[in-house]
Order: sequence, then C-alpha cells, then structure tokens
Amino acid sequence: MSDLIVKPSAAPGEQGELMNITPQSAGWEYVGFRIVHLEPGEQLKQNTDENEVCLVLLSGRADVRTQKEEWSNIGQRMSVFEKIPPYSVYVPNDDFYQIEAVTALDIAICSAPGQGQHEARLIAPDAVGVEQRGYGNLERQIHNILPETAPADSLLVVEVFTPSGHWSSYPPHKHDQDALPNESLLEETYYFRVEPEQGFAIQRVYTDDRSLDETLVIRNGEAVLVPRGYHPVSAPPGYEVYYLNVMAGPTRIWKFHNDPDHAWIMTKPAEDTAKA
Repeated sequence: MSDLIVKPSAAPGEQGELMNITPQSAGWEYVGFRIVHLEPGEQLKQNTDENEVCLVLLSGRADVRTQKEEWSNIGQRMSVFEKIPPYSVYVPNDDFYQIEAVTALDIAICSAPGQGQHEARLIAPDAVGVEQRGYGNLERQIHNILPETAPADSLLVVEVFTPSGHWSSYPPHKHDQDALPNESLLEETYYFRVEPEQGFAIQRVYTDDRSLDETLVIRNGEAVLVPRGYHPVSAPPGYEVYYLNVMAGPTRIWKFHNDPDHAWIMTKPAEDTAKA
C-alpha cells in the first residue's frame, strides 16, 4: 500500500478515534486531521493548544462547547451523501472543545497552527458557499466550509461531491510552491467516503519531474496525503465519491497551478457553452 494512503482503525479507539494524522506522522509542518465516531451520550474533550480547529459534523447531531460558547443539538444530515452543507464549529488556539453526541456521530477534526486572532463560532449550513464547478463529466458539487474569505489563521476546509463517472480536482493542479501571487504552498489531506461503500475512488499524485508519481485506489473511510504535486480524483461508474479537503501552509491563500499538459481542458467546448 502507498505511504500516501491512511487507513482508519477497524474500530473506534480512545474517545472514538478512527484516524489521526499529525504533522509528525505526515512528515510536514501544518495540517492535522482526525476522524472520531461517538455513540449517543459519548463525549470528547480536547484542548486546542497551539492549533486552530474546524470541527466538521460529517453525519449526526451533537452538543458542542468551547471556553466562551455553546451550541446544542447542531447537525442535520445523517449521511454525507444527503449532499446538504454540514454544521461546523471553528475553535481558536489556546481554547478547548467538548463534543457530546446526541445521535451516532461522525466528526472530522481539522487543525493547523493558530495565532489567536479569531473567536470560536458556529459555521451553520447557510454560511457554507455551495457551487457547481466544471462542465460535463468534470462537474462536481462544492461546499466551501472555511474558504480564504472566512476568518481563520491557517485552515482552509472544503468538501466535494464527485458524481459517478466524473472527475474532480481536475484538470490536475498543484499548490506546492511558495511563489505568490501565482502559486501558494499548501499541504493537503483528502478524506474519502464512497457510495455504495464497497466501491473505490482513484487518485493520482505526481510531480512534473515524476519523482513522485503514484496512482492510488482509495476505499471508503480512507485518507490521502498530498505533500506536493498534482492530485486529480476519479469516481468510477456506479459509485459516488465524497471527499473533505483540509489545506494549510505559510500563507492562507489558495493559488494553484494547472498541469500545462492538461490546462486546455479548462476551455469549455462550444456545444456545452451553447447549452449553458
């Protein structure tokens, strides 16, 4: 198995943990990512320490509390494939979060270095930007949970729904050079769900010089590390693919560079333009 694929635990561990990616385990500097499953009434309490955190309720409902804020019975979708925006909570560094599951709960805990410049807040579904991106079999649905236009110090968080037979993160793009204003340096994790769950997704991660060149088969509940390079995703016919992206780097801005070999794909065909 590729070192870029992170598999979940077979069963929830201490405080419901199924996956824990740290900068140390990933071999990078900024992005941390955890998946936690809690049954009704179970709790998770954690200090944020030096990191800001975005708690994304993948499915289920919960009560969430921080030092200064409290939200009761948040969450509405019972599956990510309902394709409605999630409830999320932003928590700054030097704070804490306490989560108590109201129903069975799957939650993603996204983290990156914080500077204490923002207050804890609820990110309700109506605050999440929803867009359809691409055309034809490049079309996919985007939920901008924590985009660069929203207050945060390091984190960028977005979820993507790729329909059966479609491609996303496509044409292949990268953001591995600190070369603003043209390209930003951002580490990235992809957390996948597949429907039906016996299916799989395909992701390629490669660099211009092919010093990194891997084609990955990702199963439901697995994550992929993207330390550098281009990273397109494909959903095989018959299977819908969801993924949650977490990005962070030295500057909180998403500026990407398309693979020159495939950048022409951005040009919409005349027949699709006529239908729009």
